[in-house]
Amino acid sequence: MQDKKPSFFPSMRLVAIAAVAGIVAGGFAVYMKRMVNGNGPAEVASVDCKPAEAAIARLKPFAKGEVAAFVAASEPRPLSLPAFKDEGGKDVTLADFGGKLQLINLWATWCVPCREEMPALNGLEKALGGDRFQVTAINLDTGDITKPKEFLTETKIDALPLYHDATLSSFNALKKAGVAMGLPASVLVDGQGCMLGALNGPAAWDSEDARALVKAAIGEGV
Repeated sequence: MQDKKPSFFPSMRLVAIAAVAGIVAGGFAVYMKRMVNGNGPAEVASVDCKPAEAAIARLKPFAKGEVAAFVAASEPRPLSLPAFKDEGGKDVTLADFGGKLQLINLWATWCVPCREEMPALNGLEKALGGDRFQVTAINLDTGDITKPKEFLTETKIDALPLYHDATLSSFNALKKAGVAMGLPASVLVDGQGCMLGALNGPAAWDSEDARALVKAAIGEGV
């Protein structure tokens, strides 16, 4: 658990969004009880995550300010998600992005805090996305991709590819791993697929605090 107080308080808007996130989390938990996991449980790959301890140690001091709610892992462990779909309907797995630090974000168009957070995630991808890092935002709307695709177009989210998991298996996997309580949920995973930490609820991912956190995990400028 983070034991340092944030260097400044988040904006009142984010406080309001976080309050809504709590309501969404409760509603989503009830909703999840009615869903069937179509892909089954994710299998955790056999990965040596001990080297990730250094990245966790680097990023811990940066869990403050706008990302004060980020909780670094007590020890790194592998994460594996069931396959999800790209915009063309092709199966995609986290292994397809191996070697990159990833901020995996779960969101839905019916989740108000998620909608508010997407521009910030888009900004983070624009600022730091590349060969070493990417934001992997997975939409959890049931049905086809029409609604999430329209939302991304309307809000000019132009740096994040549309990934879709209509079965909600991604959420089930993160819930089972103990790192997701509701939406939005974000998990930082290194290039080997080892979890470095997580943040439940919305955050200003395009802020200086968030960029510093990601850079620390990469090892840039540290």
